[in-house]
Amino acid sequence: MLKQRVITALALLALLLPALFADNPWPFMVLTVVLIAAGAWEWGRLNGMPVSLAWSGGLLCLLVCSLAEQRGWVERTPPMVWLFTGAAWVLLGSWMIRRGVAGWALWPRTLRWLGGLLLLSLAWLAMAQAHQRGVNFLLSVLVLVWAADVFAYFFGKAMGGRFVKTKLAVNISPGKSWEGALGGMFGVLCVAGAWMAVDRHWALSGLSIYSLLFAKGWWVAWPALLFLSAMSVVGDLVESLVKRSAGMKDSSGLLPGHGGVLDRVDALLPTLPLAMMLVSWL
Repeated sequence: MLKQRVITALALLALLLPALFADNPWPFMVLTVVLIAAGAWEWGRLNGMPVSLAWSGGLLCLLVCSLAEQRGWVERTPPMVWLFTGAAWVLLGSWMIRRGVAGWALWPRTLRWLGGLLLLSLAWLAMAQAHQRGVNFLLSVLVLVWAADVFAYFFGKAMGGRFVKTKLAVNISPGKSWEGALGGMFGVLCVAGAWMAVDRHWALSGLSIYSLLFAKGWWVAWPALLFLSAMSVVGDLVESLVKRSAGMKDSSGLLPGHGGVLDRVDALLPTLPLAMMLVSWL
């Protein structure tokens, strides 16, 4: 299993890194929109859609992303789009986690399917726009999510349940603890400090999200970074909830050793649009 995970990860990096650092943004946009369309296909399967509609969901996602690019939203998205996306993730994510797996089934299946396709398309738009702001900005958001996940894992392993006996979301992801979530937030603040030191001493392409936030003061940056860290956990929990509702361990087997596309990007789905929302306000 480990060997397969490593091979898949190396193959993905071999595709993503040249596209990420290319002078032309199109290779990155095309590659990521294909991945998002694959995630849309997985979303259809997780919500029990017929095979034809699951494939149609991927095509619909491609169409929505193409229309957004043609309207110039990759370069400049109306701020209300990010406000809508942020509100949807905060309200819907909170509702889903509170109601649990049983609550998800109360929504009409078609509404669940279409809503997910829209949020996937908006996540791609946020990723494409973050890339055009500069590789430094996009990487800083990606690393924020990865840091929250890695620190949460190690803090959860070391201290999970020692201080707070109640699990974070026992009916959705029994392994997650409050200590892990708080450790992830602590890790994000550590990464922010280190990244800003790099920004000051090396001329990277574009400002990172950390530099943009701290330019407004620590009283703006700290709550914003903690909020993004918390929402990365929400994205993870929401995908876990939907998989439990569908009775599936992984969203698919598209990425051998890693599961599916949604398994790899779940924490990014709310974080990227919310990062763009914060930046548009600032």
